[in-house]
Amino acid sequence: MINLADNHDRTNAAHICGEVVEGLSASHKTYGEVFYTFELGIRRNSGYEDRIIVMASERILSMVDVVVGMQLDIYGQIRTYNEDVNGHNKLNIVVFAREIEEGELDQEPANEIYLEGFLCKKPLHRVSPLGRKICDLMLAVNRMYNKSDYIPCIAWGRNAIYSSTLEIGDKIALQGRLQSRQYKKKREDGEVEVRTAYEVSILQLETFAEEMA
Repeated sequence: MINLADNHDRTNAAHICGEVVEGLSASHKTYGEVFYTFELGIRRNSGYEDRIIVMASERILSMVDVVVGMQLDIYGQIRTYNEDVNGHNKLNIVVFAREIEEGELDQEPANEIYLEGFLCKKPLHRVSPLGRKICDLMLAVNRMYNKSDYIPCIAWGRNAIYSSTLEIGDKIALQGRLQSRQYKKKREDGEVEVRTAYEVSILQLETFAEEMA
């Protein structure tokens, strides 16, 4: 998994490697620097392809060309931000790139996430239509300038059972992958809209007491 010693922030680290499936699109401008987004397709062992949104500054992008079909190896962090869409609040989840390199054509896909944070909602334990135990978590991960990223996570099986016993405010560390999934949402006008949700699928999970000052 991720070598935390090589990352800029030890509470939020992401390493993804896959194929560019959608090219650059301008996102926003902050302190005179323009930021762009693009989509990376990362294929699982099952054959399903997660489509992850990557955000990067023009400074980072000046070091590599982002072209549909090419392989990219990216290190960064998960970032979240809210967007108003037709009067409704939408949580956007991206991998904020700190390093981007061109990958090899035969390079193995990578989707590795490490997070440390605090539960900010009560865990929601449920059972899938196929009878699999699931638990939904919302993790608040602190970053600089008194900001936090609110990251939805999902646990399965034994991890789901354990997660359901946790309380708001518990501090946890987890490793997993960032996944995308499509679902159908019925709008107020009766039309059915296909949407994409993003969440961290938990592979390993542990809790620990807050260190005493």
